Amino acid sequence: MNDRSATIVTHSGNFHPDDIFAVAVLRRLYAGGANVLRSRELSVIASADFAVDVGSEYDPARRRFDHHQEGGAGVRANGIPYASFGLVWKAFGSELCGGDGGVAREIEERLVLPIDAHDNGITLVELTHLGVYPYLFQDIVQAFRPTWKEDPHGRDKTFFRLVDLAGEILEREIIHAASRSEGERFVREAYERAEDKRSIVLTADYPWEEFLSSRLEPLFVVSPERGTENWQVNAVRTAPNSFESRQLFPVTWAGKRDHELALASGVPDALFCHNKRFFAVARSREGALALVVAALRG
Repeated sequence: MNDRSATIVTHSGNFHPDDIFAVAVLRRLYAGGANVLRSRELSVIASADFAVDVGSEYDPARRRFDHHQEGGAGVRANGIPYASFGLVWKAFGSELCGGDGGVAREIEERLVLPIDAHDNGITLVELTHLGVYPYLFQDIVQAFRPTWKEDPHGRDKTFFRLVDLAGEILEREIIHAASRSEGERFVREAYERAEDKRSIVLTADYPWEEFLSSRLEPLFVVSPERGTENWQVNAVRTAPNSFESRQLFPVTWAGKRDHELALASGVPDALFCHNKRFFAVARSREGALALVVAALRG
């Protein structure tokens, strides 16, 4: 974007993940040089370069990104309506991701959709029998709002603190998405080279979960353990966000370390097996491969 300073206006009063992230995107595009105002005054809104989550108008050509007007501002094919974060991301997400549309789409799915859904009153998570709800970004925002016993006049300062946090989250998510995209190319190559596709051997700790979970054969992934000389073995999950593994290590390995695990597995340099049996470590690549062979043998 043009490096001149722009004026962004969003609503005053309470803040939400939607307006926090929408403003964070625009500030990132202007390298923090944008001037942000929180107001509901029509004259302030009319004179701003960007109006976000305020003004009852969606017109990307005029840089108006509200969704509170009658009829909203559109609904995605999956049924999730756009909130202001989604509208801003639709217009500028690819630019913020350096023109990489694939990375922008991944951020849309991972970060934008959940926040837009929540802002539009759509529940994405159903409670299990445990009755425990996950702690989400909206809970962080709620924690920073003043309680009924606190002075509400500090909300603007808090809003900007959260915009800074959202900007850092965006930056890290973009870095991770770009890294996953690059790393998955090496995972695909390793999968295609593997003679026995039940065990995929990687030369680095590449992000493999999404790709290998989408293939039917892989059961275990062998890779170097970052920060050590050891090699790790991970069980492939049934889906990237699932805790269910396709095959676990033997029960007799659970929670064992060093000499005990070496005796139980028959692998001399075995170091550790998680007590949930989805992860194990050996001192060498050969040892990790031997753990896989022993696990497949049962």
